[in-house]
Amino acid sequence: MSADVLRMSAASLAAALAGKQITAEEVTRVFLERIRDVDPQIHAFLRIDEEGALATAREVDRRRDGGENLPRLAGVPVAVKDVMTTVGMPTTVGSAILDGWEPPYDATIVAKLRDNLMPILGKTNMDEFAMGSSTEHSAYGPTRNPWDTDRIPGGSGGGSAAALAALEVPLALGTDTGGSIRQPAAVTGTVGVKPTYGSVSRYGLVALASSLDQAGPCARTVMDAAMLHEVIAGHDPRDSTSLPDPVPDFVGAARRADVGGVRIGIISELTGDGYQAGVMQRFTEAVETYRGLGADIVEVSCPNFSYALAAYYLILPSEASSNLAKFDAMRYGLRVGDDGIATVEQVMARTRDAGFGAEVKRRIMLGTYALSSGYYDEYYGQAQKVRTLVQQDFDAAFEQCDVLISPTCPTTAFRLGEKLEDPLAMYLNDIATIPVNLAGNAALSLPVGLAPEDGLPVGLQIIAPHRQDQRLYNAGAALEAALEDQWDRPFIEGLQ
Repeated sequence: MSADVLRMSAASLAAALAGKQITAEEVTRVFLERIRDVDPQIHAFLRIDEEGALATAREVDRRRDGGENLPRLAGVPVAVKDVMTTVGMPTTVGSAILDGWEPPYDATIVAKLRDNLMPILGKTNMDEFAMGSSTEHSAYGPTRNPWDTDRIPGGSGGGSAAALAALEVPLALGTDTGGSIRQPAAVTGTVGVKPTYGSVSRYGLVALASSLDQAGPCARTVMDAAMLHEVIAGHDPRDSTSLPDPVPDFVGAARRADVGGVRIGIISELTGDGYQAGVMQRFTEAVETYRGLGADIVEVSCPNFSYALAAYYLILPSEASSNLAKFDAMRYGLRVGDDGIATVEQVMARTRDAGFGAEVKRRIMLGTYALSSGYYDEYYGQAQKVRTLVQQDFDAAFEQCDVLISPTCPTTAFRLGEKLEDPLAMYLNDIATIPVNLAGNAALSLPVGLAPEDGLPVGLQIIAPHRQDQRLYNAGAALEAALEDQWDRPFIEGLQ
């Protein structure tokens, strides 16, 4: 029974729980046991809340036995990226500077999980302060890809994606600043969604780049992502960037799964040179699958996307430099060098030197320089102008298309350590995902098979206009269903 539970989709688990075919406590114990068995090799989790998860599960069972009408995902376990504040569990953001820090409040999206009676199994590993594409920059050690433990699970949210791929949890939350939900989903054969900026609350997320950060669902199927997205979406008065829109019917869009007559645009700048042959092969096959489903395929050009990477790596470090200034050893977190003689400035400097990793220091220095007197207009100001051009490219493309598609990332998962000494090579891994964050649009990554040359997962990215996230679920579910028919099984059955 436990093996069946592990491979069930969240939607199937929810149905089994609602039908009393299994209890929430039984489901939660199955996943906790799986974590104990496999996470020593994967290191997807930084901490487990067994007591809290089981308490929630028992509450679900008690209330269901009492005849209450419970939320759709009540009793379905979930994991939370360690960038989200949680009462009762430390929030470290993968950094030594916050080692052991316990927040006094829940992030809004964590509170929504609790309101929906979803057992929170624990906090997942991540690149320090969400800076990285491989989850190798965590102060607590790297996470490994369950498809090949010598390879990276993507980043910064590799812990959430790896936990899904290792069958340690059916659902997870991540954050996406330049691809940190979608790129891990692509390289682990899972599904990840970056919602429209402002449609999911950022209250309680430890900020990296405030104009780019966006929380979203991580899952193993498109429908599961849609169900979790409906739980966490919605207006939050505590978030000044929160949109006032009602939550769309994402589940209904996923059920519709019909792309007949839908105009799907291929972004010419996000294919071709620099993309692994196997990635392009699977992408091309997916395009033909869409064509066979009745979609209208058109090619579009977004010429300013070629400048997006450079603009992003000026905007993000600049905002990170400002956001991370609060970690000063004076209020919370690590404090080093306070011997009674050192000055305040010396304590701050020693603490930040000891508490921040190399990648965080690199980006703080880049951002501080870009914002410094005499350089602000030349660097940060120019980058914001490029951002506007990227947004205009998207606007023009969506006049021709309903959704846009591309490979999620140019290669399959690379080996651990392969790009640590070359930051630019690491940054290039997000070349296809970054434009979406600059524009604030919505995007989804779903698996489209394995690359022939290495047998590793390939992801396809679907991009929707601002506030049209439901299009992702319709187009994504249609392709997922067609591919599963071809494979004669759901893709998740291929997970290790």
